[in-house]
Amino acid sequence: MKHTFIATILAAAIALPAYAADYTIIAPAAPGGGWDQTARSLQTALQQEKISGNVQVQNVPGAGGTIGLAQFSSQAAGNPNSLIVGGYVMVGAILTNKSPVTLKDVTPIARLTGEYEAVVVPASSDIKTMADLVAALKKDPGAVSWGGGSAGGTDHITVGLIAKASGVDPTKINYVAFSGGGEALAAILGGQVTAGVSSYSEFASQVKAGTLRLLAVSSDKRIDGVDAPTLKEAGTDVSIQNWRMVAAAPGLSAEQVAAITSDFEKLHSSAAWQEILKTKGWADTYLSGDAFKAQLEKDVAATEGILKEIGLVQ
Repeated sequence: MKHTFIATILAAAIALPAYAADYTIIAPAAPGGGWDQTARSLQTALQQEKISGNVQVQNVPGAGGTIGLAQFSSQAAGNPNSLIVGGYVMVGAILTNKSPVTLKDVTPIARLTGEYEAVVVPASSDIKTMADLVAALKKDPGAVSWGGGSAGGTDHITVGLIAKASGVDPTKINYVAFSGGGEALAAILGGQVTAGVSSYSEFASQVKAGTLRLLAVSSDKRIDGVDAPTLKEAGTDVSIQNWRMVAAAPGLSAEQVAAITSDFEKLHSSAAWQEILKTKGWADTYLSGDAFKAQLEKDVAATEGILKEIGLVQ
């Protein structure tokens, strides 16, 4: 009887799903933006696919993600259960904020997604096309205000590149930085800025609802299902893609890094994650391991070059 009972317990234990570690994911921005959406999408997919039994998301906004990055690198050191999302915006913010903590102070795991920028105005705006916006910018750069994410991030870089391509001094642009997508959206809808720039997904629902007018997207070719020209089609020779990543804490063993990477390999190939990519309109740019680390180094160097070119970094 005793042996039968033990065998039953063991069988039940074996039948339970083999969850990996519980994770806490830091979204280093306010709710509503791309990093917050990424973190919560990871939370959903990791739990839905039973890769992890319990995933928590914490928002630590400020300074283009560098406040969350600094907190994460010091407080989570050696903890394989802690993760942070970041991306192209953080690369720029580290440079423009002269952050003492960089992506070298965490453990990159994988690049997850890519997304193009969108330029929008309120539906009530007199600006009907990208040509109208560029004309206003050329007439008086300071009179055209642009709302977007943190200083030095993808949105800011995009505006600088638009100015440069339009023959306007990029250092003269009037860029208003917001710490989260929700704050930026409210300012754009409220007419507090002339135009808004951010990843398309952050504007998609308002564009579909008719409260925002989509002027252009930053892709090389038109995006399926998006009724807007590219910046190049609209006469502004700019193409740029935002990307997002996940990183683990510093001070982990090779075995711990391998286990986390394995979880994200499973996530990437899962039905839940692929459905999220489709729903959000995020491009699948998954890259992990040494290939991602090498690409990250290239991206940091390229971003520094762009920021110097448009006057955001000396």
